[in-house]
Amino acid sequence: MGFKTISLKVPTDYSTELLRKKISRQLLIKDFTFHIESKSLDARNKRNIFWFLKIVVKSNEIKYGEHYQYEVLDIPYKKRKQQIVVVGSGPAGFFAAYVLQKAGFNVTIIERGSEVSKRSSSIRKFEKNGVFDPQNNYSFGEGGAGTFSDGKLTSRSKRISLEKKFILSSYVEAGAPEEILYMTHPHLGTDNLRKIVKNLRDSFHELGGKFLFETLLESVVVKNSKVKEAVTTNGILPADALFLATGHSAYETFRMLIKNGVQFRTKNFAIGSRMEHPQEIINKAQWGRPTLPGLKAAEYRLTSTADGKHQVFSFCMCPGGIVVPAAAYENTNIVNGMSYYKRNGKFANAACVAGIHPDELAGKTVSPMEALDQLQKLEEQFFDFSSGYTAPAVSINDFLKQKISVNDLNTSYPLGIQTAPLWEMLPKVVVNSMQEGLFDFSRKMRGFETGNLLGFESKTSSPIQVIREKNGLCEGFKNLYMIGEGSGYAGGIISSAADGIKAAMGYANKIN
Repeated sequence: MGFKTISLKVPTDYSTELLRKKISRQLLIKDFTFHIESKSLDARNKRNIFWFLKIVVKSNEIKYGEHYQYEVLDIPYKKRKQQIVVVGSGPAGFFAAYVLQKAGFNVTIIERGSEVSKRSSSIRKFEKNGVFDPQNNYSFGEGGAGTFSDGKLTSRSKRISLEKKFILSSYVEAGAPEEILYMTHPHLGTDNLRKIVKNLRDSFHELGGKFLFETLLESVVVKNSKVKEAVTTNGILPADALFLATGHSAYETFRMLIKNGVQFRTKNFAIGSRMEHPQEIINKAQWGRPTLPGLKAAEYRLTSTADGKHQVFSFCMCPGGIVVPAAAYENTNIVNGMSYYKRNGKFANAACVAGIHPDELAGKTVSPMEALDQLQKLEEQFFDFSSGYTAPAVSINDFLKQKISVNDLNTSYPLGIQTAPLWEMLPKVVVNSMQEGLFDFSRKMRGFETGNLLGFESKTSSPIQVIREKNGLCEGFKNLYMIGEGSGYAGGIISSAADGIKAAMGYANKIN
């Protein structure tokens, strides 16, 4: 029995039967099995768009093929007595807890929001009547912010191959489509994620792990540089180690940590607005046609050097998606994007953000606490615009001209939009950079300038970063770890989950 890896170019609407014929013809064999190792779309030539596949073929007719190996994450199991508390159930928190539980520790996850079914119900009510639930929203609740997103599983992080395989295989075991194991740009969709996070929770419970929902971390008890207890709204939990996976929306938790001696520094981050277009415009720009058999909806990733000082880029592109009200706190108004697995909505959306440092934004050197304050103030100003969660919006053309000429804007945003001069609401330096960037985007993609800009996008990245060691251990502490997007070192589902796994593995290998 031998293995052989081959490459194939196939039409976008290829069938399994076609694959078998191509494999048989290329290798001159008849009896074989195969699996796809990687799959990427080549759309450079709009007249000839195709899938490029790498396929591993197994057959007795292959006598001198390569030996196929599949490395896995080696979690060092032994029964241990340590009580571990993990704060946050997003990708970083869950996968850190999952690995620690598999390694034999006694792990408790605390989550300020509710389980995903109750969270989903609260979000539906919010979008129907505008009544905000501070406990369950697009930022807080089971699965973190990623649960209500496009569920992208791409990452630019390096040296995380084993962690990524573990994450993806765990998702598949929890009900994700197997294609995420080989797609170049895999995604889950919020509909799949809501089922997956529940199934992962069940797996964690089966291992002996504990989940405490509607439980907020209020403080930590520290003695001799060691966390002894986690003080929560539901009592005090002893902690031999504390892993913080708060996400970057939990401002009050950041402030509490700073007051308790956890050291942070400011860093570059990105803010802007969310762009929205009819999906057909994006399809035509990317594919040269409104639809293409076998494909869902076209994507894009755009960057611009803008004014030469501030990079402007698209972020979290949601094909066939929805712009959503992503406020984490009652008197703030921010937007984000979400899409379902089929990506069959009428609109495409993505953030348009400019990179900037908090010092430049403030016009002076600011502390981490002040950086959080100024960002929250911007989020509150967008709320004050309409005294609610209506999204201020403007056409891209009008934003570039800084003159409102179109008032009737179409959108997927569920709580309504109100035409507004976004160039007056966003910081001037960000506006100038976004304008240069949008000019560039419009040159690169036909029809791009006909889209709209909505609201305030402030969760692309964090303006602060914890000072920590490579394994996530916070400087000055012996058992306090900060991981995921809230740490300032990761962004997105895969890199955040991998960050949590690396910290968990480092701790497990250190503790006998």
